[in-house]
Amino acid sequence: KKDSAIALLEEVVNINSGTMNHEGVREVGTIFRRELDRLGFNTSWHDMSSVNRSGHLFADNQGNGVCQLLIGHLDTVFEKTSPFQRFIRNADQAFGPGVNDMKGGDVVIIMALETLAEIGVLDESRYIVAMTGDEEKSGNPKSVSRAHLLDAAEQCDLALGFEYAKGLDTAAVARRGSSGWTLEVSGKRAHSSRIFSDDVGSGAIFEAARILTGFYEQVRGEEYLSFNPGIIAGGTEVNHSAVLNSAEVFGKTNVVAQSVIIQGGLRTISRKQELEARKAMQEVVENGSLPETAAEINFSDGYPAMSPSQGNMALFAVLDSVSQDLGYGTMTPGNPGLRGAADVSFVAAYVDAVDGIGAEGNGAHTLNESIDLSTLPLLIERAALLMYRLSQGRGIH
Repeated sequence: KKDSAIALLEEVVNINSGTMNHEGVREVGTIFRRELDRLGFNTSWHDMSSVNRSGHLFADNQGNGVCQLLIGHLDTVFEKTSPFQRFIRNADQAFGPGVNDMKGGDVVIIMALETLAEIGVLDESRYIVAMTGDEEKSGNPKSVSRAHLLDAAEQCDLALGFEYAKGLDTAAVARRGSSGWTLEVSGKRAHSSRIFSDDVGSGAIFEAARILTGFYEQVRGEEYLSFNPGIIAGGTEVNHSAVLNSAEVFGKTNVVAQSVIIQGGLRTISRKQELEARKAMQEVVENGSLPETAAEINFSDGYPAMSPSQGNMALFAVLDSVSQDLGYGTMTPGNPGLRGAADVSFVAAYVDAVDGIGAEGNGAHTLNESIDLSTLPLLIERAALLMYRLSQGRGIH
């Protein structure tokens, strides 16, 4: 299957499917739909233009028994303006946009299902394939953009996420959630010669610095908790676009800044940790404000956490036994602090799940993204055997 897997991978990688390239995402979906139609699945395309996204590909073999949700995504972080556009192969290493994140994982799904079909056991389990079109930049509200995924999860007994593998010896039983925060700070505009005076105060930029320092000193340190101020804009005039992650500013060294906007991210291992971190950040903002300044922080929900659970570990135990039986060695659960958010996190509250069993490679989200093609047959074989054993009821918590 190696040659056919590589051919399919090259075909889809050579189509730009940056999240906001709606036409390209749909074209990649059409190719994977072709493959799923060939395997006898009932396929459907769910248009997501209402949330300014392309859409999602879903497929259902309507088999009997255990229902397994297989999760992939069609989009990449590389938009049409990126210089990184083509599949380039050098022996058993290949480079290209999405080769491991996660068109390679999508290919593993297709080829594993093909393997089960060839040996006549595909219909011994029900498989729902979900390939979303906006995993890298999901549409809002999530109640719309993830409605079909949640509906599928409610029908299934377990979920397998085919995000890229960190190595053949590990998989994810937990992933941190990702949410956002925006801090808006105001000060009193005045001539800089008056800064720190009783009637002018300290200005917005000093107040923003106080708050960020407070976050660093008072909130930082808990395991799996991280927060990052990704963009900061301050001056006498600030025009900020959250959608475009950009800002235009104007300020002068002889004028006390009156505005600062900071846009950041928050990563947590559970909803409880997320809420506690938000509370701690809120307290920093509200306590100890510098003279003549005001600040407000707002939080936005994003990807929920996939918290560790006994059910996830039960699935992982089956995966580990498959790996050992195939001669690939023992596996260990991955460190959730080393993984970003993913679609599997949305379904983790409904079903037990394991993620990170897709293609193996390096450099995801960079212009050096690569895949180790020699591991593709191994990963396909491992996925197929895992799915078969799960169809027999193993690992069902």
